Amino acid sequence: MNRMSFDTALPIIFMALMGLSMLVYVISDGYDLGVGMLMHRATDAEKDVMVASIGPFWDANETWLVLGVGILLVAFPRAHGVVLGELYLPVALMLIGLTLRGVAFDFRVKARDTHKKTWDRLFFAGSTLAAVSQGWMLGRYVSGFGTGWNYPLFAAAIAVALPMAYVLMGTAWLIMKTDGELQERAIGWAKVAWAPMVAGMVLISMATPWVSDVVRERWFALPEIIALMAIPLMTAVALLAVRGVLHSEVVRGPVCWLPFVLLIVVFVLGFLGLAYSIYPFVVIGQMTIWQAASAPEALKVILFGVCISVPAIAGYTVFSYRVFRGKTGELKYA
Repeated sequence: MNRMSFDTALPIIFMALMGLSMLVYVISDGYDLGVGMLMHRATDAEKDVMVASIGPFWDANETWLVLGVGILLVAFPRAHGVVLGELYLPVALMLIGLTLRGVAFDFRVKARDTHKKTWDRLFFAGSTLAAVSQGWMLGRYVSGFGTGWNYPLFAAAIAVALPMAYVLMGTAWLIMKTDGELQERAIGWAKVAWAPMVAGMVLISMATPWVSDVVRERWFALPEIIALMAIPLMTAVALLAVRGVLHSEVVRGPVCWLPFVLLIVVFVLGFLGLAYSIYPFVVIGQMTIWQAASAPEALKVILFGVCISVPAIAGYTVFSYRVFRGKTGELKYA
């Protein structure tokens, strides 16, 4: 039996780190993008509480996006050129959206009441633009940047579905972090967002094998399909559990955290399905992780830096969530 050498394993390690970084980003920044997209439904007082609920976390959440893209750049430079070359415009739009969010978040603090509504609208617009751009990028990436009328249609479907998933995550976050009337309204928003989010997931799951030969071969091969069925089944159970909890009184009490945790499970299962579908490609159907990777000598140097930076980022993330755990109080500025 041949044993994989460390040099051969290095690209796998970096691919796993990049995937983990993007997963953490999608979950962590997903809920605060969702909160931003709910701003237009809230009263002025509720908007302050919503901003306070994500205030200690939203900026740091984007660190994981920087880490994931950084790993792609230094560990897989050939793939970096292909991916960002294909996604130049949506990446630019996403950055505009994230910048707009940051500016609006800070300026609404000192704005007069007459101008505060404008910054709230810009915060909503930036959140929506970033979420839609990310959905389009995911759709194009999963389809292997194919050409033809069906590929943009598939990307557009994910550009609609991903923001709905973020909105549902945002409502679950508000259910967990708030109480009283805002929590009650968040439960109502979650009930409304649940159905289109689930419908989008089902339709996209059905369409994915249609746009990608690689995914179709992976999903419907025997005996792998038997083990793979565990992912959609567990996802269905988690989503039905979210629906059941939302219709129960317990969500207003000590288990208010449960919808958020269940949705994290859904995202993790989706990530595992995506990882299974594309491995060993870093650009589906075009480039494997070994073809795209930097030289082993360079990867070893990069790994040293990653072993310092990733635990530091993870430690800070855990610390911040621990310090600011519990319900959100009144919004205050120094």
